[in-house]
Amino acid sequence: MTEEQTQAQTGTLYLVGTPLGNLEDITQRALRTLREVDLIAAEDTRHTLKLLNYFEIKRPLLSYHQHNERERADGIISRLRTGANVALVSDAGMPGISDPGQWLVAEAVRQGIRVVPVPGPSAVVTALAASGLDSSSFRFGGFLPRRKTEQLQQLERLKEFPGTLIWYEAPHRLVQTLKNIQAALGDRSIVLARELTKVHEQFIRGSISEVLAELERNGVKGEFTILVEGCLAPEIIRQDSTNPDLEEILNNLDNRNGSLRENLKAIARQTGRGTREIYQLYLQKKGKNKEEA
Repeated sequence: MTEEQTQAQTGTLYLVGTPLGNLEDITQRALRTLREVDLIAAEDTRHTLKLLNYFEIKRPLLSYHQHNERERADGIISRLRTGANVALVSDAGMPGISDPGQWLVAEAVRQGIRVVPVPGPSAVVTALAASGLDSSSFRFGGFLPRRKTEQLQQLERLKEFPGTLIWYEAPHRLVQTLKNIQAALGDRSIVLARELTKVHEQFIRGSISEVLAELERNGVKGEFTILVEGCLAPEIIRQDSTNPDLEEILNNLDNRNGSLRENLKAIARQTGRGTREIYQLYLQKKGKNKEEA
């Protein structure tokens, strides 16, 4: 039997994106899908019931979360194989993205069951779009490991990644995670996106040390998305790590790829000096070269 024939005899698994906080962000397609399916598998049925009641949707609900994911997946697959249509939702955003769903989707695909995404809000993309950081290239890492040693090992592997780095973090672990990021990557520019689309939505911007100081003053409340600027000029670090002669680096600075600001910040990190000091040395060197010419 072909995959098309199998799908014709089975139901469809819909992955339905739901609002991060503001219920007005749900799409018309998501509402129609939730009204028409035979079953809704929800991360927290109580949370999803509030959404359904708001839009006057009455459909059977089944609990599907990280602690029963594999066990419940078998039952859902059985329902799908008998022709039932099932919607999978998480508490917020797209199911399967750092939320339950990946196991169920993989098994449905393996068995030739049709999987249809119904796009909706995503905390990753929402935070990135408003962050002011590089959005042309990014890497989302879900939640960092809880143990400090494992966190630092993972962060070390990302040290030279040029794009924006993004993670989720729980409020009670946020401060320690930021300290670990600072220890592994340096005092980079970051953005904390808090309570996205909700009443108390907030973006906290600055260097890691500045953001830590603000958290110390005001406390840590809500759910956070962490966005960290990438390594601005990793080629400088790679090419000059074996030859830390600052004079030679400054002589070749105008031939580097990337903007002057990015290159100055990368050199500051490499040499352990301040960006302003490096810039002054660069101007002095440039003036000296002009006089000699």
